[in-house]
Amino acid sequence: MKKYVLLLLSILMMLCFAAGCGGEKKDEGPKVLKVGTEATFPPFEFREKGSKELHGFDIDLINAIGKKLDMKVEILDMDFEALLPSVKRGNVNLVIAGVTITPERQKVVDMSDPYFQSGLSIVVNKGNTAIHKPEDLKGRAVAVQIETTGEEKAKKLTGDKVKSFKTNEEVFQALKEKTVEAVIIDKPVARYYIKKLALDAVIAGDSFEPEAYGIVTRRHAELTPRINKALAELKQSGEYDKIYEKWFGKETK
Repeated sequence: MKKYVLLLLSILMMLCFAAGCGGEKKDEGPKVLKVGTEATFPPFEFREKGSKELHGFDIDLINAIGKKLDMKVEILDMDFEALLPSVKRGNVNLVIAGVTITPERQKVVDMSDPYFQSGLSIVVNKGNTAIHKPEDLKGRAVAVQIETTGEEKAKKLTGDKVKSFKTNEEVFQALKEKTVEAVIIDKPVARYYIKKLALDAVIAGDSFEPEAYGIVTRRHAELTPRINKALAELKQSGEYDKIYEKWFGKETK
């Protein structure tokens, strides 16, 4: 009789272990969503002068996505060129920082469905009548932020005349000080800086190089489809539109 009791107990212990009775829970992924960004890209991510708090379209959007995923969002501010390496190493779960979806980036990281349609623009000081289109930049000094699509485009147009900076504040300071003749940057950001800094500058000509922004995750990450689902739900519910209108008004997307 004793051996049957021992056998029954062994079977029960095995079943209990298989069912997770030991108090261990299945790994459901991170409860904290670690997000990398670069906070000099208003109105997408930025700080008001003297404040540590982050604001912007991307910040509001990722917080809304975090709620959908039932995860607490923790945002880490870092240099733009450090963002993709950080997500590849697993130091952050994702990156949202106005990152343009490109085939080159998609070879090393996953990117979500597009969440914002943008385009590059050229900014010049008022009174500059020589620059109207990208081809006019040939042989001229142009300021850009490092590791951006604006930098890639500027190098193709001007070669060694490109001056790359870590932050967009430095980019526009170079234009203000007239150490460069133009800036290449995303159009929504150009509009923000011209207005916010009361720059004596204008956007030259029309936007060029249409771009779509995506949220960056590690290659083959299980998080990517979850982000896409949350993003689609926010758009369907109208919450995305509310966030958009808060930062950009009712202009055409």
